[in-house]
Amino acid sequence: MEENLENTNEPFQNRVDLSHFNAELAKVREQIARFIIGQKKAVELLQVALIADGHVLIEGVPGIAKTQLAKLMARSLDLQYSRIQFTPDLMPSDILGTSVYNQKTGEFEFKAGPVFTQLLLVDEINRSPAKTQAALFEVMEERQVSIDGKRYPMEEPYMVLATQNPVEQEGTYRLPEAQLDRFLFKVKMEYPNDAEEFDILKLHLGFKTGDDQQVEQVLSSADIIELRKVAEEIHVEEDMLKYIAAITNATRNNGSLYLGASPRASIALLKAARAFAALQNRDFVSPEDIRFLDAPVLAHRVILSPEQEMEGISPEELIQQMVRSIEVPGA
Repeated sequence: MEENLENTNEPFQNRVDLSHFNAELAKVREQIARFIIGQKKAVELLQVALIADGHVLIEGVPGIAKTQLAKLMARSLDLQYSRIQFTPDLMPSDILGTSVYNQKTGEFEFKAGPVFTQLLLVDEINRSPAKTQAALFEVMEERQVSIDGKRYPMEEPYMVLATQNPVEQEGTYRLPEAQLDRFLFKVKMEYPNDAEEFDILKLHLGFKTGDDQQVEQVLSSADIIELRKVAEEIHVEEDMLKYIAAITNATRNNGSLYLGASPRASIALLKAARAFAALQNRDFVSPEDIRFLDAPVLAHRVILSPEQEMEGISPEELIQQMVRSIEVPGA
């Protein structure tokens, strides 16, 4: 194949046609860009998660548009959508639903909760205690809910977008590792720069109440399922699999980490890399794809040692330092 490329002037052609794939996702970005200035990486990671069939935890300080970004993402998709505001008094049954006795029939009827949807926005997920957070375990991992001995499957595609504020501590509860491991990405939204702040002010100068409701739904369930099938055709060399395995294993043998990443993390990195490669209009995964995604995939799945926490290093920084020490395939 390499000889043929050298002997001809024809441009390289992807083995998988990605033109329709990227045209459809560009429509989603256009809808979000109407109301969100900057945050390019966050938007890109949300799209990767959508195609990789993963959930996303969005973290950022108050007022940085975490919830707005999640809502715009939801509105740009022609999916069933519901939102839950997590509070300290929220019960698992408020999320999953409960069986209610019907006096007319003399039987119990199941009343589905807001988790029965296709795109679920969980706002301020760390404001409810562990038993309420745990109510999401099964549906996030298995896309189903088991209540009173019955199994209720979710309609595909199914995605959870959760937000949390890392600043406030009072009235919040730390997410258990088992739940964090179920998120494909933890996306950290950063402050805008001066130019972006200026554009935000210009945008809101002409903003009218209800404008953000006028978002075009550009992708249906069938569209998303088809895009996922395209991503599954992205080629992955064995060297890339070994690279992913080396990165994940390095987290388990690093003295700066109390807890390393699980095999679920390796699979998540593989799925995300294929979706990201397709988003870059490539039909193969490169080391750059993996390195771009390593921190969003791994940082929330590891626990720093007490010594590293005291030194103030972040999991993201440690992951990036660790990956830089691993030999890159083909380098």
